[in-house]
Amino acid sequence: MKHKDPTSPRAWLLRAKANLTLAEKGGRLKGVLFEDLCFNAQQAAEKSIKAICLAQGLDFPKTHSLVHLMDILESSGLSIPENVRDADILTQYAVQSLYPSIVEEITREEYREALKLAAKVVFWAETIIK
Repeated sequence: MKHKDPTSPRAWLLRAKANLTLAEKGGRLKGVLFEDLCFNAQQAAEKSIKAICLAQGLDFPKTHSLVHLMDILESSGLSIPENVRDADILTQYAVQSLYPSIVEEITREEYREALKLAAKVVFWAETIIK
C-alpha cells in the first residue's frame, strides 16, 4: 500500500496525476462544472509540488498556496522554471471554486489554461521524482 504512504513522494505524485486525469476527462462530460475541473487542476499542481518537497526532504505546511510551496522549494536552492511558476494562479481555484459563490463563472478558456498549467507542474515533478 505504498500509494497510501503520506511520506512517499511517489504516493503524492500518483494522486496528483489522478487529479490531473479527473480534470482532463471531466471536460468531456456533460453536467460537470468548470469550477470543479479547475479545482482538480489546482490539486494536481499542489500535490505535485508537495511531492517534490518530500523528495527534497523539506517540510511543508498545510496550505493550498502554490506560491508559498514554490517559495519553500526555491529557498532550498531548487530552481523553478518560469512555466511552472506561472501555475501560481491556480491557487485561486483551491477554495473559491469548491462552493457556490458570487464569483464569476469559470470559462472554457480559463479551464483549458488551468489544465495546461497543471500538466506542466505534474510533468516537472515527474522529471524530479524518478
